[in-house]
Amino acid sequence: MPEQGFPRNALQAAVAALGMFYPGRNVKDVENNYWSAVRLVAKLPTIVAAWARLRHGDDPIPPRDDLGFSENFLYMLTESVTLPLWAQIFDDCLILHAEHTMNASTFTGLVTASTLADPYTVVASSIGALKGPLHGGANEEVVMMLKEIGTTENARTYVERALQNKKKLMGFGHRVYKVKDPRATVLQELCRRLFTECGSSPLYDVAVEVERTAGESLNKKGIYPNVDFYSGIIYDKMGIDVDLFTPLFAMARVSGWLAHWLEQLRENKLFRPDQIYAGEHNRPYVPIDRR
Repeated sequence: MPEQGFPRNALQAAVAALGMFYPGRNVKDVENNYWSAVRLVAKLPTIVAAWARLRHGDDPIPPRDDLGFSENFLYMLTESVTLPLWAQIFDDCLILHAEHTMNASTFTGLVTASTLADPYTVVASSIGALKGPLHGGANEEVVMMLKEIGTTENARTYVERALQNKKKLMGFGHRVYKVKDPRATVLQELCRRLFTECGSSPLYDVAVEVERTAGESLNKKGIYPNVDFYSGIIYDKMGIDVDLFTPLFAMARVSGWLAHWLEQLRENKLFRPDQIYAGEHNRPYVPIDRR
């Protein structure tokens, strides 16, 4: 794959390729389904870390059996054993992102699963739904926005101009929550823990000021920070490249996708939505050469 390729594209391609190495076409095989799920949860961090290094010309680092899940990922990324606090906080981030009902990527995976496709194809299709900024890429956009703002003094001007121009503030609003996303509250506390122990980050201070300023106008409309608002700040502090944030989301959410997949198989029915034509009826046919 080209070194300049986006990590989320590399991850989707690699997950699809896994299905060629570990065929799982018979999704009625309960034991094979179990080991496929374990394999996907285990291998996604290895794929993400390996690609992060390969694209910079570095050799991939194999995982270590003596390290936990989050410790292993950070080790494979940096070639050094991280601080225990970093592993704990990263673990918490993965748990917060592991599952959240019927979002776009989960629904995409279920549509694919309903055809009785193998789990690698199911997960690859879910990753595809993460590529757009309205779902998986939002935390990347938040960090870029905060870096553009730069300082707390610039926050009010940026927010007011954005709202005046009807520009979306990334990391704000949710289709379900009309209060502050409870995951955002937990992530903000994780930020405080991380920065208390390891030094503050200008991005965090800017984020707090953006939330306060935007809240003056948006809170009364039921628009508050969502899960993406603070997660990227944590990853940025850990030195993780911004374009890896969405693959990190997939690393966490794969357990939720697979849980939905296994549940779907119990009483599977093919997803086949109806389509209702609302256009003009009884239109005369016009030959192509006369159109």
